[in-house]
Amino acid sequence: MSIAYAMGQAGGAAPGGAGGFASFIPLILMFVIFYFLLIRPQQKKTKEHRQMIENLKTGDRIITAGGLHGRITGVSEAFLTVEIAEKVRVRVNRSSVSGLMQTTSPPASPKKDKKD
Repeated sequence: MSIAYAMGQAGGAAPGGAGGFASFIPLILMFVIFYFLLIRPQQKKTKEHRQMIENLKTGDRIITAGGLHGRITGVSEAFLTVEIAEKVRVRVNRSSVSGLMQTTSPPASPKKDKKD
């Protein structure tokens, strides 16, 4: 047996258990960064959207995922009746509502120009 071979055997042993954990620190830091920059904001946005859908009521102005703008005229457990034009009403799923434009419809008041 050669001396170089014997020395290679002894030097190849892993130095302590701390080296294994130290290699996982960058991976753990990347997960923490992803959590605070991507995962947590998305969960917050989803929660706000769910609350908005649950609180929809008659008279609210909405935008659907398909791009329709309208006013809610009827509310049921799973569907909404939305008026998209005068006397034109469609039924949409609650889940297809993507945004709330206005919480209540403003009173229609005609504008009059006063000239003296």
